[in-house]
Amino acid sequence: MTLRKVSLPALGLTAFSTLATLSLPVLAEDYRQGDIAIEHPWSRPTPPGTPVGVGYMTIHNHGGEPVTLVAGETPAAEQVSIHETVMRDGLMKMQPLADGLTVPAGETVVLKPHSFHLMLEQLNRPLKEGEEIPLTLQFQGMEPMEIVLQVQAMDAMSSKTDHSAH
Repeated sequence: MTLRKVSLPALGLTAFSTLATLSLPVLAEDYRQGDIAIEHPWSRPTPPGTPVGVGYMTIHNHGGEPVTLVAGETPAAEQVSIHETVMRDGLMKMQPLADGLTVPAGETVVLKPHSFHLMLEQLNRPLKEGEEIPLTLQFQGMEPMEIVLQVQAMDAMSSKTDHSAH
């Protein structure tokens, strides 16, 4: 048996480098077109007979001008609309954003439950966990952007985004 002497700082750096490399896909932006980057687009499963689904994601605008998401399209639904959830008269209500969703220059907008989101209206069939839903996003003045929504349960998302234990 041969014993090798290993420097602890070197071992720590190697372990850190390996962990950082393994973490990159979690931190990476999933889609990029020009100055727009879309991170972790997802939806949740729908029960049979439910006519609508949702689309969530993080939109980064790395450019110097605001951009506006004006439309979406998917083969999974007849229509995609952009909504926000607002509190009105003590009740939470969803309302469409007729002029689209603007992402200011150099900023990020998160589409998430009880906030901005996409409505997938008149679903062709229920969305199932593990499924991938193609989605085309249209930003004003830009070429259409093709992304894929990952259908995931809400509890899967909360464990990925809740870092309070760290």
